[in-house]
Amino acid sequence: MVLLVLISAFFSIAETSMMALNRFRLGHLVRQGKRSARLTAKLLGKTDRLLGTILLGNNLVNTLITTLVTALAIHAFGSDDSVLLVATTLVALVLIIFAEITPKVIGATYPERIALPASYALSVLMHLFSPVVWAINLVVSRLLRLVGVRPDQQEPTRLSLDEMRTIVLESGHFIPQKHRSILLNLFDLERITVDDVMIPRKRIEALDLATSETGLREQLATCYHNKLPVFEGEINRVVGMLHVRRALGLLQRDSFGTEEIRQLLIDPYFVPSGTAVFRQLQFFQETRQRIGLVIDEYGEVLGLITLEDIIEEIIGEFTTTAPGGPESDLRWNEAGEVMVEGGAPLRELNRRLGTSFPLDGPRTLNGLILEALQDLPESSASLRFGPIVVEILQVEDRMVRNARLKLLPDRKDAQHEADDIAASA
Repeated sequence: MVLLVLISAFFSIAETSMMALNRFRLGHLVRQGKRSARLTAKLLGKTDRLLGTILLGNNLVNTLITTLVTALAIHAFGSDDSVLLVATTLVALVLIIFAEITPKVIGATYPERIALPASYALSVLMHLFSPVVWAINLVVSRLLRLVGVRPDQQEPTRLSLDEMRTIVLESGHFIPQKHRSILLNLFDLERITVDDVMIPRKRIEALDLATSETGLREQLATCYHNKLPVFEGEINRVVGMLHVRRALGLLQRDSFGTEEIRQLLIDPYFVPSGTAVFRQLQFFQETRQRIGLVIDEYGEVLGLITLEDIIEEIIGEFTTTAPGGPESDLRWNEAGEVMVEGGAPLRELNRRLGTSFPLDGPRTLNGLILEALQDLPESSASLRFGPIVVEILQVEDRMVRNARLKLLPDRKDAQHEADDIAASA
């Protein structure tokens, strides 16, 4: 009896561990050349035969246990109905506790430790039971076809980006925090566009050929970037891109004109608005470009995107911020406050300040404020976005120029108020 119960428990624990085994972990072990992993993968490749063998063996053993207990009970106590009831109840309890629930819980808890060694015994049993299992599976396959199920046409398991993201998030200590952050940012490249990471039009450092020679000299001598867009009169009239190093020789001359600068220009590279960031990364690689101007359907310049901007979305910030730029001092002070520009991108604020402004609508803080107020804002007004209070400091040309963010103290109900937006004058 004990031996039969142990055999039944083996079939139960083997079935659960085989089905609970991580297929990706198993594939890794197979590539490492582990023999038991290869045998396990081979068995799982024939799921119908594997399950047929396990269930056949389990049911045969359970039936034998029930028959044996019933025969012993009748032999010892007679064939009274109460005797049969007690014997059947005891067998059911023993099988449920020791041959079903307990081994299956263990198999689900340690699938790899159990499935790999058990594969050797299951492989032998599959060969022994193969004629009976083949006949049973033949009947089962006919029944499945009657209801429209075709196991042989089952598609291989594929993971979506969201599922892979969940796997990375739940990886725990198996993946270092920095690596996990890079992987998550990489998955997000398919969801965001160049409009989300570009440098806005008003923050583009560019060279205007309509400026006087003195202005051109000053701009070339003090510019922060090595490559500048060059326009004539207004930003939408881009005439080329200038490598500043090539123009440094002009500063040694007593005088120079715009024609000398034009001779140093190269053709600009334009990027359509709405292009996915990951696709743009591929375009930069194919065209051997590092910088492009983002334009809308009317050909107007919306912003500037660089290869460094995309890389920063993957691995985090570089120390390439222009000195004195709007984001150079973007950090909370001791009072939990920070001064920001109205045109600051929400993604940049979330990344650098750890805020959680919504990204499925407006892309800038000014746009978020306008959407919340449904009206042109006034200075001295403030809004609350969850635990963040946005105080409008300066309004100019129908837009917020400067604002102050205040971080409210942690409260128990902050999670429930994260989506509340309140405005007060």
